[in-house]
Amino acid sequence: MKQLTSYQGLHCANCGAAMQGEFCHECGQSIHSVLKPVHHMVEETVETVLHIDGRIVQTLPPLLLKPGFLTLEYFAGRRVPYIAPFRLMFVLCLLSFFVCHLAFDRFAEHVAHATHPTVKVDGKQFADADSPREVRHLLQRQLDTLPHIDSYGLLSSEQLDMSARDMREKANQRLIELGAAPMSAASLAAPAIPAAAGSQRRDDALDKALRQKSHAVHLAWLPDVVNARLTALGQRLHKNMRDFKDGDPDARAAAKQRMINGLFGALPMTMFILIPVFAGLLKLFYVFRRRLYMEHLIVALHSHAFMFLVLLLVTLIGLLSTWLRPHAAWTLSPLGWLQTLLMLWVPAYLLFMQKRVYHQGWAMTVLKFWFIGWCYFWLLTFALTIAAALGMAH
Repeated sequence: MKQLTSYQGLHCANCGAAMQGEFCHECGQSIHSVLKPVHHMVEETVETVLHIDGRIVQTLPPLLLKPGFLTLEYFAGRRVPYIAPFRLMFVLCLLSFFVCHLAFDRFAEHVAHATHPTVKVDGKQFADADSPREVRHLLQRQLDTLPHIDSYGLLSSEQLDMSARDMREKANQRLIELGAAPMSAASLAAPAIPAAAGSQRRDDALDKALRQKSHAVHLAWLPDVVNARLTALGQRLHKNMRDFKDGDPDARAAAKQRMINGLFGALPMTMFILIPVFAGLLKLFYVFRRRLYMEHLIVALHSHAFMFLVLLLVTLIGLLSTWLRPHAAWTLSPLGWLQTLLMLWVPAYLLFMQKRVYHQGWAMTVLKFWFIGWCYFWLLTFALTIAAALGMAH
């Protein structure tokens, strides 16, 4: 009664209704003003963050270890202690793909350094030569085996020039040992790269083919806006492929980074589209259970949130293994087993979740689980292929 009397004479600033509490019973607006001192805003922010952290502690462990628990709690009306399904899935999706992006960049950089081709100069063959003619023959044969600069775009012209010069210097040393005149300084210059004309012709043919494919797209059954969008994607795909194949090192690195960024930028949206499709599959296979589509959507959101959480943990463990490799190699085996267990837990978790949520027998649950998984696998493959194509055209 005291609380009601304290709000007598106050009216909602939004709709004018008489206030009976801190929130208007007509429109829901708070009686408190949003114009507050800075220290009050800081206090509210800290309180909100701590509240969310508390819900994270209560949400993530059952999400990872208790199949179907969060979904059944949501259906039972106990929702306040846990993070909302869509927010949970959204945050874990962005976090997992962000960490995967970092891990992929580190992996690509490591592979580039590990597999970067080098040209080794072998001087032992010259030492075994018994005549100046044989020395010159061995030199020419080694020069012919040098990789072309345009083969894969991985060797610089400076590397090839230095390697060829080292070969000729070692050959000259052997010629002097045999009492023959060394080759002139002009002959020590870098040789012309053989077969460059043929390689250039192949590149021109490939460029022509790619340009033909990147012509304006015009499909009569598609709107002009979609055709224009497809044309732009084709042109960007052509540019990225040409930069990645034949550009200078900076252009190749930029093209590769554009495609990687485009791929990981397209993945979250791809998954947001697939989640309602997965809910539709559940609705189709459990049509006789008489559940609302929204219930299947909650199952889909919690299922994908769990998979994103596992992906995040597996990626973090992989990064930790890479960091610990030079310092504590003995940890690699336990961490590898932990990654394997997490990946094996995914199908088992989803099966148990389907059984607990829909309350069917094991035989029917396993059968439906297999069919749903088979359909979703091909949908996921198709969607990831489209995302990869969009990423290459970024």
